[in-house]
Amino acid sequence: MFEFAIKLLLTHFIGDFLLQPQKWVKGREKKKLKSKYLYYHMGIHILLLSPFLFYDFKLYWSGITVIIVSHFLIDLAKSYITKRKNEALLFITDQLAHLFVIALVINAYHEVPSIEKWILAPKMKLIGLMLLLTTKVASIIIKVLVSRWAPELTIQSTNQTDKDESLQNAGTYIGMMERLLIILFIYKGFWEGIGYLLAAKSVFRIGDLTKSTDKKQTEYILIGTMISFLIAIGIGVVFKYSLEKLI
Repeated sequence: MFEFAIKLLLTHFIGDFLLQPQKWVKGREKKKLKSKYLYYHMGIHILLLSPFLFYDFKLYWSGITVIIVSHFLIDLAKSYITKRKNEALLFITDQLAHLFVIALVINAYHEVPSIEKWILAPKMKLIGLMLLLTTKVASIIIKVLVSRWAPELTIQSTNQTDKDESLQNAGTYIGMMERLLIILFIYKGFWEGIGYLLAAKSVFRIGDLTKSTDKKQTEYILIGTMISFLIAIGIGVVFKYSLEKLI
């Protein structure tokens, strides 16, 4: 089963990422169903999946047909979504749809645990709880804890003539990723990684801090960083201990 799944995933990623030029994607978005590149793309996937048919046509033809037809319909539907407010979300949804079909085909040929049992497994519940606490919950907690100093910084920034611009919500996403890294380090027993991460963040931040003429802003950033690290370390320790108890 594992080898079968690897083969299907390998053909998918080769066809969708390695052998699909950007020109084909643009052409499909422009001409939709009439785009020749849509059919070129399907041809690539057929060629990649053909070894399955040569190996045992009677066994695999139905599963391969499902993958090809669904891939065609998913890509065609994606090309008709012209108003893409969030291109990243559209891309992720597209890939998840393809992978879901592949998972169904794998399940049809090999007996694997049901998705319901897999999702409801204690380990998956614990991982889901950890991800929720590390990302959204921790972000809200940090925001609440540092909110007492936010008004002073807001007044300071409105009085500045050359206010620095930053990506929208970039700080929030950076914080989420660094907390996930901290938990990974703790789980693997690589405590030194936390120090390296803190040092790396300090290097990237030092330019902003040295340019800042307001000591309050520097302290605000440091407080937020320390709170984020402490929350992540706490979650990481509890997560590792709980996961070991479930094994």
